[in-house]
Amino acid sequence: MSERPVRIAVDIGGTFTDLQVLDARDGSVRAWKTPTTPDDPSIGLLRGVTEAAERFGFALADVGLLLHGTTIATNAVLERKLARGVLLTTAGFEDVLEITRHVRRELYKVDPDPFPCLIERDHRIGVPERMRADGTAEQPLDEAAVPALLARMDALGAESVAVCLLHAYANAAHEQRLKVLIQAARPALPVSLSSEISPEIREYERSSTTVLNALLMPVVKVYLDKLEARLGEGGFHPLVFLVQSNGGVCSLRHAAEQPARLLLSGPSGGALAAGRIAQLLARPNLVAVDMGGTSYDVSVVQDGRVSVVTQGEIDRLPVRLPMVEMRTIGAGGGSIASVDHGGRLTVGPRSAGSRPGPVAYGRGGFEPTVTDANLALGRLDPEYFLGGMMKLDMPATRVAIAAKVGTPLGLAVEPAALGMLTVVNANLGAAVRLSLFEKGLDPREFSLLSFGGAGGLHATDVAAEMGIREVIFPREPGTLSAYGILYSDLVQDIARSRVMAAVPASLPAIAALVAELRAEADAGLARDGVPPERRAIAVAADMRYHGQAFELLVPWPDALDLPALLARFHAMHRQRFSYADEKEAVEIVTLRAIATGRLPKPDAAEPAPATRAALKGTRRVFEDGAWRDVPVWDREALPPEDRITGPALVEEPFATHWIGRGWTASLGAAGALIARSDA
Repeated sequence: MSERPVRIAVDIGGTFTDLQVLDARDGSVRAWKTPTTPDDPSIGLLRGVTEAAERFGFALADVGLLLHGTTIATNAVLERKLARGVLLTTAGFEDVLEITRHVRRELYKVDPDPFPCLIERDHRIGVPERMRADGTAEQPLDEAAVPALLARMDALGAESVAVCLLHAYANAAHEQRLKVLIQAARPALPVSLSSEISPEIREYERSSTTVLNALLMPVVKVYLDKLEARLGEGGFHPLVFLVQSNGGVCSLRHAAEQPARLLLSGPSGGALAAGRIAQLLARPNLVAVDMGGTSYDVSVVQDGRVSVVTQGEIDRLPVRLPMVEMRTIGAGGGSIASVDHGGRLTVGPRSAGSRPGPVAYGRGGFEPTVTDANLALGRLDPEYFLGGMMKLDMPATRVAIAAKVGTPLGLAVEPAALGMLTVVNANLGAAVRLSLFEKGLDPREFSLLSFGGAGGLHATDVAAEMGIREVIFPREPGTLSAYGILYSDLVQDIARSRVMAAVPASLPAIAALVAELRAEADAGLARDGVPPERRAIAVAADMRYHGQAFELLVPWPDALDLPALLARFHAMHRQRFSYADEKEAVEIVTLRAIATGRLPKPDAAEPAPATRAALKGTRRVFEDGAWRDVPVWDREALPPEDRITGPALVEEPFATHWIGRGWTASLGAAGALIARSDA
């Protein structure tokens, strides 16, 4: 980094590709945005880097580190643009993927939608073998059957293979041997083992995760090959890391082998940033909301720690991997408003994306969006969108809102646009409410951290509905996910499922397993080139009361202090479910090691405030049922002593903030704009 002092973080979203650029020579941190190129996101990535280099005065050869959040894996699953796969499983268990968990989300629907199954029945092949739950072999792997398996895989046109054998989490010998035999005969065929990607109990979830990983391997490899080819252009040869769902980054090698870890790659950057801001502002409790062009992502920082779960899902497909806990709804600046046959106004989840985008973009969009509503009400300046890089079409916007919303509801343009914002704000508030209430948390004890290109226009209204009295608008909120990525570290998660009673008699087995996990974690960091002084390994346990069917992830600072672990588990259970029984038997189901390789982090310099006047003037805004002159402030020129009283607008190049009536805002630590309710 001393020879190549620039590091760049990139967050590729559905509408825009966001960049944060840190130059270690002067400590400057700058933001940039460019439209996403959905057909090949690497094109938009390289274009954004090139534009930033021209704008900020550095050469492509100066970039030493590229940290990259991507939606390539997520989009491939949602759009079903996956490889043709085959699942090899223990004979007799070929239908696990289709049996699922018998969970009915639509209790009263006569014909409920079936859970998706990514590999059809004739592509699921039984393997003669059987491993017991204690790790001993009941039936050895029949290697003589492998040639017939290979022939059938060839006939099915397999492009990738998922291997999920019964109880492989307890003993992976059969899976590993099967992989050796397959790769010896078909060296170019990608193989994903459950014992490598998700060595944990629960057959359905483990199978689903392994299948997702296998089907993504060819897809992600194609993208990484394109990315690496483009990285050679113009002397651009940085060291590249990809962001994982757990909030850490990983090497390209690791991403190619385990692409399922990228499924929440982009949004996790925002949660990382929230954790960092919680420290900088001494706000241990934050609910972080990221509103971009397509989605609204909610994550929670409690007691200074970002919430992480051991299982998530994508499009109803379970993923048994650690990931930042996040609730996502289809509500962004590009969310489309419509009126159904019953006269009901809805906003989202359909999105106009970046192409054609909102009507205001002038790219052929004809359905009004949330961005159009904000423009029609005067909250956006048509001459200053993206810092003036894009002009917005106000006349076309008003025509679209009138035609699609106003006329069907019998409303003028302004009440129709206000109705669109009321509906979307209700949806945003519901997402925040669920994210807090399901953990037994009181919104009044939290501050709302608002970011994303569209978030600032809705934050004070959503906070008021929730009873939250403080809203934080961080510096460069339009690219905050990229900011979080900029300061990320290498993270590897390693798990071992062993169901044990949480009693002193289990400590020898626990100690042996923890030592094994630590050794594997240390070796993984060494393979990625992390020096010993930059390695850190934490231990956690999945725990439950005996007889429960779910676990809580409990951090374990001292892996031999069992009373402390039990006390923490009871406290977490009481907070989450309102009860705990300290006399009840407790089980440890899975032990985890979280290995962190700390990347060097150059200090960022505080940007010099602009010398121009902070108050830009006034703009006509429709507010409280009438058009009013509302003050407009320049965020970059705002001094700490100024107080902004709502209603007011605060503008910066990549975001606009609405300070609602009854709120007062001023600058705080780390350049954050902090709004507080007067109520």
